[in-house]
Amino acid sequence: MLSEKSRPYIDASVPVLREHGVQITRLFYRNMFEEHPDLTNLFNMGNQAKGLQQQSLASAVFAYAANYRNSDVLAPVLTRIAHKHASVGLTSAHYPIVGKHLLAAIATTLGTAATPELMAAWEEAYWLIADELIAAENNLYDHAGTPPSHRNTMRVTELVAQAEDIISLTLKPESGELPASFYPGQYVSVVVELRPDVYQQRQYSLSDAPNGKDWRITVQREKAVDENPTGVVSNWLHDNIQVGSTLRVSQPFGDFTPSLKGADPIALLSAGVGITPMISVLNSLAIQKPDRKIIFAHAAKNHACVAHLHDIKIAGKKLRRLTPHFYLESGETAELLAGISAQPGRMDAGDLVAQDSDLAEATFYLCGPLPFMQAQRTSLLAQGIPVDKIHREVFGPDLLDHII
Repeated sequence: MLSEKSRPYIDASVPVLREHGVQITRLFYRNMFEEHPDLTNLFNMGNQAKGLQQQSLASAVFAYAANYRNSDVLAPVLTRIAHKHASVGLTSAHYPIVGKHLLAAIATTLGTAATPELMAAWEEAYWLIADELIAAENNLYDHAGTPPSHRNTMRVTELVAQAEDIISLTLKPESGELPASFYPGQYVSVVVELRPDVYQQRQYSLSDAPNGKDWRITVQREKAVDENPTGVVSNWLHDNIQVGSTLRVSQPFGDFTPSLKGADPIALLSAGVGITPMISVLNSLAIQKPDRKIIFAHAAKNHACVAHLHDIKIAGKKLRRLTPHFYLESGETAELLAGISAQPGRMDAGDLVAQDSDLAEATFYLCGPLPFMQAQRTSLLAQGIPVDKIHREVFGPDLLDHII
């Protein structure tokens, strides 16, 4: 609990962070990487180049400043961060380094406004957050039964082209042991060595139901668009991996784990490669809840970009109350599966609710680009869907727009 002495200084920081948050975090990352270049092997340098990681950290700092009295708001944010940290192998030894450079960046950016009292308040706040994250991450490592640095050596046993620039890789432990189980919706980190002693790791959702034999991930080749650079790791995987290749892969992590136990309708809404965790959930429901009402809605640029149609076809034979909807931004109309055509235009989740009264009681799960999820969330709220019935998975840094 933040001390009474520090609270006025944190409260006063809210407008300052709104104005200078990205500037502070940009300086923080630059100075930290200059002093500790080895940390570039842990952090996603693609997101650094895009500026997304800086925006994400700024929004997390601001979210704390604006909500530190409200544990119900902060708890799920810290849980998501802890899972992401565990997936890349962050440890308690990293937190003093992060704290030193974050506080120094605040002091440098604010100049004379960074009084000793303000900086003492933020040091207290930082370590309150850090201690919570350290404890949560240690619990995750204990549950996984592996140390933070552990990576499974997995062999690629199958490679399937799922759609244009999207492949799936089936992975089995090279040791011959059975892979760890996971919850549908979780992800793993994949480590690649781009050149000698230069590593990067990325998170990929497990894209099939747990089966006790292998894991499957799905990777979209990220091309350079506008000012966004080419996805280094995704392109490396597309260009270098074949059946028989090995990869270093973390244990499964992630808090986006839709409940499969309920009887209420469930709506899985995705766009682009955000379909991958939804396929894991869909295939799991086909095994565990074949009578549950499911809305599976997916948006893509065009028909060639719709992945995992075979999974949807097979699941549809088992799920007696599955209703699929597809949307193509290109404006084209295409028959994707027998008797199932895609609609031209963009998805509007509110329209789905308006057309089906049962969805007033549904739980909604969203995954895709942030603008897509923001639009669907707004549309669902406008239809009266309670906020606690809307959940989302963010690929990459979260800007926490839903709480700030």
